[in-house]
Amino acid sequence: MVNWKLIAKVMGFLLFIEAGLMMLCQVVCWIYGEGVKAFSLPIAIALLLGCIGVLASKNAGKKMGRKDGYIVVSSVWVLFTFIGMLPFLFDGHVTDVSSAFFETMSGFTSTGATIIDNIDVMPRGLLFWRSLTQWIGGIGIVFFTIAILPAFGVGEVKLFAAEATGPMHNKVHPRISMAVRWIGGVYVGLTILCILALVICGMPTFDAINYSMCTTATGGYGTHSDLLGDLYHSPAIEYVLIFFMFVSGINYTLIYYTMLKGKVKKFFSDAELKAYIIIVLGASCLCALFLALNDPIHDIEDAIRHSLFTVISLQTTTGLATVDYTLWPVQLMPVLLFVMFAGACSGSTSGGFKCVRLSIIYRVLKNEFTHILHPRAITPVRMNGNIIPNSVVQTLLGFVALFVCALFLGAFILALSGVDPNNVHPNFDYYEAFGIAMSSISNVGPGMGYYGPVHSWAILSPLAKWVCSFLMLIGRLEIFPIIILFTTNFWKKM
Repeated sequence: MVNWKLIAKVMGFLLFIEAGLMMLCQVVCWIYGEGVKAFSLPIAIALLLGCIGVLASKNAGKKMGRKDGYIVVSSVWVLFTFIGMLPFLFDGHVTDVSSAFFETMSGFTSTGATIIDNIDVMPRGLLFWRSLTQWIGGIGIVFFTIAILPAFGVGEVKLFAAEATGPMHNKVHPRISMAVRWIGGVYVGLTILCILALVICGMPTFDAINYSMCTTATGGYGTHSDLLGDLYHSPAIEYVLIFFMFVSGINYTLIYYTMLKGKVKKFFSDAELKAYIIIVLGASCLCALFLALNDPIHDIEDAIRHSLFTVISLQTTTGLATVDYTLWPVQLMPVLLFVMFAGACSGSTSGGFKCVRLSIIYRVLKNEFTHILHPRAITPVRMNGNIIPNSVVQTLLGFVALFVCALFLGAFILALSGVDPNNVHPNFDYYEAFGIAMSSISNVGPGMGYYGPVHSWAILSPLAKWVCSFLMLIGRLEIFPIIILFTTNFWKKM
């Protein structure tokens, strides 16, 4: 039985949070003399809907079932996006609903793909809102409810399970609300350290705040249209971003154990982290080698730095860029597509398939080869010294099937939908459509071909923008919480 009153209560409080976030952006508008045009009405709408949700939840109770958790997590991302797109429409920098929804969904899912061609002319308040949507979406919208409103009781566990990424969830504290606060503390700490480091390296303060939010959220929205390499010409800034992008791709529970518990051995022995490091170093070395041998413009340091930046940015699904990687040797494109697909670690702010799943698949395949040679051998799947339950393996196989189906189906629809007929890009082919679909479902941001880091996605047709928005959403929530709502069994009374 679905507890609709409790769902309305949670949604109401979440809308209060969104209104508070937009008030911060309104303060930025006042500081820079930009008035109240963009945010005043959206704030009022969020507060009104929040009050309706709370008032409608009388005698709602505190017990939240698994169905309630999935409904909250799935619907709040859509509701936040519809409210969050209003500032873009009211300010006038985005003129149609499909584009505004796309831009906001891209922010909240920390994807970073944009339909805005000239970001430099946007008001500071809207730029800050774009960055803030990423920063909130990176850690998870519902995580704030769990941390701020522990009065939901057992419901917080259902919300955590529905929104947390990865096939396995490790607790840092017996109470989920306390665990989320510790994880949030790590998240805020990394953001502040990134701001300080960027300012020390010479980045303007406003840019440093925005780029640090998009870096720790592994989002990708910047405050300028130019590539970072052309904008600041600072290797120091690029190395700072490389470091914080890489750290933000690590499981936050693992960071917590290392930084606050001093368990360094646990950090370096983690199987998923090893896989993450191996992929980053392997792909970066391959890219650097090709750049050094094929492009006389790059010296060794440039080749290493741009390769590290690009590989880490794409694998952590941040999407920032120092150079246009689509101009690199064509042999490197499959490598970059693979790191976009692989993603970083579970329990981080990154998207993608996640290294933990690749690690489990590798171990399953290894065991299958052992069974071929030794049919009677008992070889459980082990990771970090623990046996992986068969239920996790089965769920993983189901996730793989859904991920691949969504990817290819999305690419097929995008290839058919094409671009806006009023602004036709003549080379929109299946390769570019596949890159867009991969970027969207992995929450990367830039795609392939024309849709790389240099151009926006503004020329996509309205249908393509809605398809990309849906792919971003199911990619951020890792498919199951969304798809399950479309099954008949979910709505049967139990």
